[in-house]
Amino acid sequence: MTKAEREALWETRIAEYKMSGQSVREWCAAHEGISPRQLWYWLRKFKDRNVVTPGKSNRWLPVEISNQSFIEEDHTLLVKIGPANIEVKPGFDPALLSQVVKVLVALC
Repeated sequence: MTKAEREALWETRIAEYKMSGQSVREWCAAHEGISPRQLWYWLRKFKDRNVVTPGKSNRWLPVEISNQSFIEEDHTLLVKIGPANIEVKPGFDPALLSQVVKVLVALC
């Protein structure tokens, strides 16, 4: 196995561990052949990397506007991220919205 293949395998394992909600010991017990020591090593190794958890990756989604007159009259945009709703009105601060969205994506 090459170094890149091994790192890709461990990135996948770390993502699965994080999504499981289990402790290191519980997760390793359910995955024969992986010791808690190994998992801790790879968690530390990838600590500074941006390991993307499946289902939580950042991506743009298409938006369809079905009723143009509604938007023209109300001039608001409702952004939903997980259970959070953000109402964006004209004159909003784009930098602030960006920061809020990043925090919500990380939490949701």
